[in-house]
Amino acid sequence: MTITWGEILAGAALDLALGDPRWLPHPVRAFGWLAARLEPFWRSRIRNLRLAGAVFWTSTVATACGVVLLTLPWANIYWVWMLLAIRDLDVEATAVLRRLEAGDLAGARSMLARIVGRDTGSLEEPEILRAVVETVAENLNDAIVAPLFYLMLAGPVGMAAYKAINTLDSMVGYRSERYREFGWFPARMDDLANWAPARLTAGLVWIAALALPGYHFRRSVRVTWRDASSQPSPNAGFPEAALAGALGVRLGGLNYYGGVPHPKPYLGDPERALARAAFARTRVMLYAVAILMLAAACGMTA
Repeated sequence: MTITWGEILAGAALDLALGDPRWLPHPVRAFGWLAARLEPFWRSRIRNLRLAGAVFWTSTVATACGVVLLTLPWANIYWVWMLLAIRDLDVEATAVLRRLEAGDLAGARSMLARIVGRDTGSLEEPEILRAVVETVAENLNDAIVAPLFYLMLAGPVGMAAYKAINTLDSMVGYRSERYREFGWFPARMDDLANWAPARLTAGLVWIAALALPGYHFRRSVRVTWRDASSQPSPNAGFPEAALAGALGVRLGGLNYYGGVPHPKPYLGDPERALARAAFARTRVMLYAVAILMLAAACGMTA
């Protein structure tokens, strides 16, 4: 590993203090910029779309890793700062709640649309809260645990590889006519990259639920084992089910995407109403999981 525990903590501290300043070049935006240019390049040169997608994925991820490798070790703190998203996840989710507290339902819907893919234009407060809790649960993995997991395995290069893989899935990993074949390989690689971190995220939620007052450790474990594998995604159900059980709420249900209904199996039991207090406890869980994962990453380098 090419990074020290002090550099990990320094990068995390910058993320917590400053988030991702818009004026500073951000690697994830660069990954997206590169991918947007490589997609037509490989589509025009390889007729087999699955093969084109695989070459596109390989060239994008390899380029991202190569750029990071050239900057080591002097840019270690920068990469941890930029490739973690603890503060931004909290800020974006909290902005939705602030609109609800102000009685601005339209504003809450608008803010929510920035962080979720589902239709938000007609959602009422309970569905808005469900969407926020679900996206925080999913991003416990994508924004915190998985990047640090790959940092532990391969330093900043591993962290960048994961974020590039995740970015490509968000760009082309769809089952639409355009991406069903081309995006097949990037989507499968994202599933593979998230397999272990998603389950680790659930385990960290269990640990936090055991340590913190007001959460349900046993229910979190039970709901995870019962419900996590029921979701269409092989990975997203694990952090969502673990959090649903820890909070004593029910997630999942009917969402709309482009006006088309997409029902999802329920996660958890409605022991408590999904009210604003559930979001407050979700924020506590966000930081608890981040602290646990940062402690593990620092411990690996000590």
